[in-house]
Amino acid sequence: MRLDKFLANMGYGSRKDVKTVVKKKRITVNDQTVRKADIQIDPDKDQVKCDDKVIQYQEYIYLMLHKPAGYLSATEDQRQKTVLDLIKKQDKVLSPFPVGRLDKDTEGLLLLTNDGQLAHELLSPKKHVDKTYIARLAKTITEKDIKQFAEGVMLEDGYVTKPARLKAVEDKMVEITIKEGKFHQIKRMFEAVDNSVLYLKRLSMGSLQLDEKLKIGEYRELTTEEVDQLSSK
Repeated sequence: MRLDKFLANMGYGSRKDVKTVVKKKRITVNDQTVRKADIQIDPDKDQVKCDDKVIQYQEYIYLMLHKPAGYLSATEDQRQKTVLDLIKKQDKVLSPFPVGRLDKDTEGLLLLTNDGQLAHELLSPKKHVDKTYIARLAKTITEKDIKQFAEGVMLEDGYVTKPARLKAVEDKMVEITIKEGKFHQIKRMFEAVDNSVLYLKRLSMGSLQLDEKLKIGEYRELTTEEVDQLSSK
């Protein structure tokens, strides 16, 4: 990898900015001061320092966000706030993107990463990754609703969903687990059984559980164990 790309990826500015840093003799590779930003290095073997501070190379970033309502699950939008507006500048250097989407008014677990392969694995319809939500409804569910969800619900466009697990938590509060992610799917499923969703929050996606310590709008990096568990699915 070129040194200027390495430094840019690690948050040291644009390649033009990096050239300036190198010219000022602030960068060393294996304790040798470098004078050119376009030299080739091996991020796994060479030790790069800036002002005598070691720069640890990071290829991927994995962030767990407790998404608040009012934010789009997108990387940018001209008119509305996106979940990337909640991420600090230094954590956006590696260009993370939301894995799948939560509706604007939906809260809860949202994974952001730049690992395209993992995102594909989690979103692929063939993988049937469980996604669990808690919802507050306009009406109390019935045993008929639970059975209907277990068999698959026909939506207004004729599509029949894959079987879903539905259980009551308390009056008009339910937990629902689905294996797919059609547009507004949970809201449409309840509308199909003459009910409506008043509040929706995602609790988990595959093995990843929303950290209860994260307040709404907060995020943290995934632990190595969490990444490994997701990658093994």
